[in-house]
Amino acid sequence: MGSWKSYLHRRRKAFGYAFAGIGRLIKGEAHARLHVVSAILAIAFGLWLGIDRWEWVAVIICIGGVFMAEAFNSAVERLADRVTSDFDPLIGEAKDLAAGAVLLFSIATLIVAAIIYIPRLITLFIS
Repeated sequence: MGSWKSYLHRRRKAFGYAFAGIGRLIKGEAHARLHVVSAILAIAFGLWLGIDRWEWVAVIICIGGVFMAEAFNSAVERLADRVTSDFDPLIGEAKDLAAGAVLLFSIATLIVAAIIYIPRLITLFIS
């Protein structure tokens, strides 16, 4: 039974570290705070416009994906900065690639939002 308690304790600690990482992301990264505002707006628009279940699935996956990409980008930046403070072209490329991943997911998210919200807004304001 002691090993089960130990296992649960380790899992609880692991979740604590993960939540601390989310907190660091939101507190320490300006872009992450912008994503929080965007997520709140996306959820508010979804509630206001009455999007359906599968549209909610797409919105939630997009929100989670953007935060995940931003977290990976921040992790790459921190690790790279820890390795060296000197200019290194490969580290610069790694940082650019990570930032590009965030941008790509953000663009895809904007397209999904446009597909879901624009027809409803047009119907709302034209009808």
